[in-house]
Amino acid sequence: MADERKRLVEEEWNSMISTDQQQLSRAHFPPEFLFGVATSAYQVEGAANLGGRGPSIWDKFAATEGKTKDGKDGAVAVDQYHRYKEDVDLIAKMGFSAYRFSISWSRIYPDGVGTEVNNEGIMYYNNLINYLLEKGIEPCVTLYHWDLPLHLDESMRGWLSDSIVDYFAIYAETCFANFGDRVKKWITINEPLQTAINGYFTGVFAPGRRERLSPEPYLAAHHQLLAHAAAVSIYRRKFKDLQGGEIGLVVDCEWAEALTDNVEDIAAAARRVDFQLGWYLDPIFFGDYPKSMKERVGDLLPVFSDKDKGILRNSLDFVGLNHYTSRFVSHKTKNGDNHYFAAQEMASVAEWENGSIGEKAASPWLYVVPWGLRKVLNYIAQRYNNPPIYITENGMDDEDNDTSPLHEMLDDKLRVAYFKGYLASVSMAIKDGVDVKGYFAWSLVDNFEWQQGYTKRFGLIYVDYKNGLSRHLKSSAYWFMKFLKGEDGKNGKED
Repeated sequence: MADERKRLVEEEWNSMISTDQQQLSRAHFPPEFLFGVATSAYQVEGAANLGGRGPSIWDKFAATEGKTKDGKDGAVAVDQYHRYKEDVDLIAKMGFSAYRFSISWSRIYPDGVGTEVNNEGIMYYNNLINYLLEKGIEPCVTLYHWDLPLHLDESMRGWLSDSIVDYFAIYAETCFANFGDRVKKWITINEPLQTAINGYFTGVFAPGRRERLSPEPYLAAHHQLLAHAAAVSIYRRKFKDLQGGEIGLVVDCEWAEALTDNVEDIAAAARRVDFQLGWYLDPIFFGDYPKSMKERVGDLLPVFSDKDKGILRNSLDFVGLNHYTSRFVSHKTKNGDNHYFAAQEMASVAEWENGSIGEKAASPWLYVVPWGLRKVLNYIAQRYNNPPIYITENGMDDEDNDTSPLHEMLDDKLRVAYFKGYLASVSMAIKDGVDVKGYFAWSLVDNFEWQQGYTKRFGLIYVDYKNGLSRHLKSSAYWFMKFLKGEDGKNGKED
């Protein structure tokens, strides 16, 4: 059954992608379309105990035995704190015009509560922003990318407390006031879904809570939404007119393609997307959680007050979308308890006896399925009245391999094919009428990959962890270099 569905979807894809798009170039995108690369603070900065930074939940979590695959943490990461000029120079060399990075909350307020700002942290980000602008690269800033100040978790249970909304608003306002004269694209929170589920349900991310039948993941999601809305309200009231920027939220979604044309499978796929995208975008665009969630999650799902709904409605200037892969989805009758995954009443499949939905990357969840991105983009456009969209992360990983020679690790042919396929999907979505404004490749450099430690490499730039963290451009970096210059960059290698 999965083989047949794959054949049909790929036939549709191949019939729609033109010969012109197969020879993808920069000319397939509008002149003002923004191409960038992305990272996050805990994954790249290092300098965990320097510059007045306070500890985050990831410092504690990653230092706990058994929490990361290789037993390593982000205390040094790839040391971008000290090497930011080198990395920015490489962004410029590749030809990207934007850099999406996150600010470490505990580097601004070491305890998270906003009583005393850390001026060394302000100075660091000022230096980074100024150097980006000097090199002609636009800084695009994420305020929260999973590294909650540890004190907020230990003193008030982090995202489970409604008090965090006020603390996040204070932190956000400090960032707007200090950096907003130069930063014109703000993201409040990155992938609140992953914080809610992996941080407060499966426990594989910090803070590592795993309450199976608990309101905790739904509370964490609820408070992230309200924190987002509070920050947007402050930006619009106090800064937007003067600074002229825009502000959005980043959501993540694997596309769910119905396994068959059966009505039950189509409904299951729709529920799956509701439980990913709708959980966060429906409250913003429609004022409440999706009906499918309310029916299946029941009393575990918090309720928005009229005041909450008022501040949430239309609280973004753009949607940030992180997308990597897709799944086939079928209906599955719920058995047993009502936890997050069971409540969706669906089964997803990426591999089966005779094949898979796409070629497999290093991470067990990641398959190369370029047609899924176009479908997600069209879904957002159709459901939410075609808002501006930035693809804020898209990429794939290789397995770290100590035994392979460097030249083999740099020749990342599958990553080149991945980017060509997914960018063709973006180009097709733009032709469909979707208002896609930009694309950020994940990631600039190999880095600390959360619970996987340093065992997975997502970077366009190879970081040699054994030899001084030296940087080396991969074939994918050279492909982008040629692509962004208007060449097709077919071989992805340096001439």
